[in-house]
Amino acid sequence: MKTKYYIVFLLLFSGLISAQNSIETFLKPADTLNKHRLKTLEISEAAIGSATLIGLNQIWYADYPHSNFHFINDNAEWLQMDKAGHVFSSYHLGSFGANALKWSGANKKSQLIYGATLGLTFMTIVEVFDGYSANWGASMGDVLANVSGTALYVSQELLWKEQRIVPKFSFHTTPYASRRPNVLGSSLGEQILKDYNGQTYWLSANIYSFAKSSKFPKWLNVAFGYGAEGMITGNDEFVNTIFLPESKRYRQFYLSLDVDLTKIQTKSHFVKTILTVFNTIKIPAPAFEIRGNGGSKLHLIYF
Repeated sequence: MKTKYYIVFLLLFSGLISAQNSIETFLKPADTLNKHRLKTLEISEAAIGSATLIGLNQIWYADYPHSNFHFINDNAEWLQMDKAGHVFSSYHLGSFGANALKWSGANKKSQLIYGATLGLTFMTIVEVFDGYSANWGASMGDVLANVSGTALYVSQELLWKEQRIVPKFSFHTTPYASRRPNVLGSSLGEQILKDYNGQTYWLSANIYSFAKSSKFPKWLNVAFGYGAEGMITGNDEFVNTIFLPESKRYRQFYLSLDVDLTKIQTKSHFVKTILTVFNTIKIPAPAFEIRGNGGSKLHLIYF
């Protein structure tokens, strides 16, 4: 009886090893251009992008009136937190596009021209959607932020052939969302996307990359963060005095430590992929905050 169970265990274990080897083989970047991978990638990106845009149109725009294409000036809204979000999104979509082409075996030039611009292309299409919506409008500030995110990735590849400075994101819940859940989110998932008061955007710089003769750990980063608080609407401070009389809109600047997960040594392409995905998130760590209203605060752990 024990032999039977042992044989079953061996079969299951060998199956897991086989599956793991298959995943490793699949995720390993091709040394030269793999046309099958490239075709699969092009079809997948086109299908996923189209489905995302169709879904976005149905969820975000379909219930609102359309208009002629127009621009709006929303640069003063939300203390530019939304613009920081555009930089973050454009950078990481471009990073994904470049790494996906690297996986297919495409050369560096193709990675930068066709891959790194994926975020800019997608975000520009969304901006066109905004431009045809009567409730919104295309924003030159958004466009500039999208270009900045793409430029941050491409310029580092051209200058250093590596990403030394990575935009990251962190979030904590705030009491503001409960005051206007329809705008700032009623669930945790919605609040992560909508409550700018709880969002923090970071530029996480790898210390060793700038001082390769030093003894700093290769994974250690210093992070500079930007946030804002006291916002119930985009730019109407009068509303704040109704909902939260004690609160005023102000900017927040942070200094903290971070970890570059991509610098953790591993031979597993699966683990590398997971680490790359989670490297978009700033790890909780002590942080020093300087507030735009004149105050400051030391956080033992900041999310």
